[in-house]
Amino acid sequence: MHRPATGRFEYDRAELWADGVVHGLGIALGLAAVAVLVAAIPPDPSASDLIPSLIYSVAVMAVLVISAAYNLWPITPVKWWLRRFDHAAIFVLIAGTYTPLLVRMGSALAPQILMVIVWAASTVGIVLKIALPGRFDRLSIGLYLLIGWSGVVLWDHVLALPTATLWLLGAGAVLYTAGVIFHVWDSLRFQNAIWHAFVLVATACHYGAVFCSVAIAKSA
Repeated sequence: MHRPATGRFEYDRAELWADGVVHGLGIALGLAAVAVLVAAIPPDPSASDLIPSLIYSVAVMAVLVISAAYNLWPITPVKWWLRRFDHAAIFVLIAGTYTPLLVRMGSALAPQILMVIVWAASTVGIVLKIALPGRFDRLSIGLYLLIGWSGVVLWDHVLALPTATLWLLGAGAVLYTAGVIFHVWDSLRFQNAIWHAFVLVATACHYGAVFCSVAIAKSA
């Protein structure tokens, strides 16, 4: 497989170490966070309690592990294969994060429709990333953001979520969006590590939002 035409792939030792620390921290925190989330699931859970949390947990760990494998792998043909799954996993994370939150909005039609749209759009993104790697990299960034911010169409439903959840969702969305600046700033030293640090903090914010929804269900 040929090297992609766009993107920066050469990093010095310090940059690789910095990125490795961010990824190692992310995986360690992710494992702990997922364990806490699973423990917060109500006893004898219903499918609506268990399945969304498991989908989210798998999505988070998939992104963290695949990102570490791709970004720290030496430049070989294997790296370009890992790149496909790294980029596709971002769509999995977006849809996986929406899942428990939309389920918590109840049986209203609008959240259910958005659930279908988010997963359908994410599936299209996943297929494009795996089947046509490197073809639509810049366009994909726009698709990530579009799907990620699509929840604003459910403004009335979103406002019904707990205040802490709203703040965490907003903070995570802003951090993800701001981090894109560093993702595309190829000439900046430590650009990749900075971008992944933004992703890690943003993911932590959204984890907090999801955890709040699970904890509320447990206390109900």
